[in-house]
Amino acid sequence: MARSHCFFESVALSPALALRPAYPPPHPNSANGCYFSTRPRCARLNLTTRPAVESLETAAINGSDGARVYVVSDLHTDYSENMSWLSYLPNRNGSRSVLLVAGDVAETHQNFVVSMSILRDKFDRVFFVPGNHDLWLRREKIDYLSSLDKLDKLLDACEKLGVETKPSIVDGVGIIPLYSWYHESFDEERDITGIRIPSLAMACKDYHVCKWPDELKKGDTSLATYFDSLNDENAGVVDDILKECTHIISFSHFLPRQELCPEKRMLFYPNLPKVIGSKYLEKRIRVIHGAEEQLPVCHVFGHTHFCWDAVLEGIRYVQAPLAYPRERKRRMNGGEDWLPFCIYSSGNFSEKLSPCYWSEYYSVNPRTPDITELAPWVARFYSKS
Repeated sequence: MARSHCFFESVALSPALALRPAYPPPHPNSANGCYFSTRPRCARLNLTTRPAVESLETAAINGSDGARVYVVSDLHTDYSENMSWLSYLPNRNGSRSVLLVAGDVAETHQNFVVSMSILRDKFDRVFFVPGNHDLWLRREKIDYLSSLDKLDKLLDACEKLGVETKPSIVDGVGIIPLYSWYHESFDEERDITGIRIPSLAMACKDYHVCKWPDELKKGDTSLATYFDSLNDENAGVVDDILKECTHIISFSHFLPRQELCPEKRMLFYPNLPKVIGSKYLEKRIRVIHGAEEQLPVCHVFGHTHFCWDAVLEGIRYVQAPLAYPRERKRRMNGGEDWLPFCIYSSGNFSEKLSPCYWSEYYSVNPRTPDITELAPWVARFYSKS
């Protein structure tokens, strides 16, 4: 298994990279069902191009009123290319702009502070929830007691910078950050058998570079329930949001539903769903959004680096990741010429983010998790392992 070990160590940080660059399944819009050619990605998918980033001048011409809410995740500014991208974002300060950052800003405290300072200068209001990379300890100069100690320091930094981490109302829009962490039992779909899949500890660096108090165990639900409990102190504000707001946007780093990730047979690392999401998160989202189903609602997430835009049981789920430079160069996922994505403007939610390969695929193809026959590109990989 030497080859597999090397592969998964190199891609453990990115679920999207763990899926590609192998060919995806035939897109439902393809006429002959064969694999795509080398034509441009948008043409291959029969989808439109990414929405252009709207300039302040364009917004003024279009007569945009009220707050404009932008979303992005997985900035990973420890990569110099990503930090440069951040620095060159247009300045939207003074235009009633709001940015929601769905975790994984940077691995080091220093880069986190620099990144959030840049964003705070470019947007009128910035909201943040932590991701797993934000709590890594391996490159820190400070000897943190645990990843929770680092979390406290990051939240202190946010407070000093004016970055918001609690629910709030902006021009009638309810903004609800939700803390979360993944747990293995989130994965309720049938496992892939018959191949030697590296363990979670081998594939997921969180197991080695995060440090937790003894009572919080890797693998069980203790971390997920602990992070979910951090949301309880904001219950009163959330109640006010439900009473007062016409539109509600909640956001987290981790996935609230397994349907927001491709099926296991499609993934080079089939056990990926065990380290991406939280059932407690979805339950909390349903308490928030489900009680007022007549309201337009949206939940934004990150983590997997798969662009996603889908409606499930009345709630719109969106992922708009910057992702790693190597992913963008391979035209896999993430984006730099269309982010941050404007999810809300002129009193309503924006049109669907497109193209999103996998959410488009599942919009017309049923999810069949009981089928465990590996996709051809995954089978070829394991046959060579």
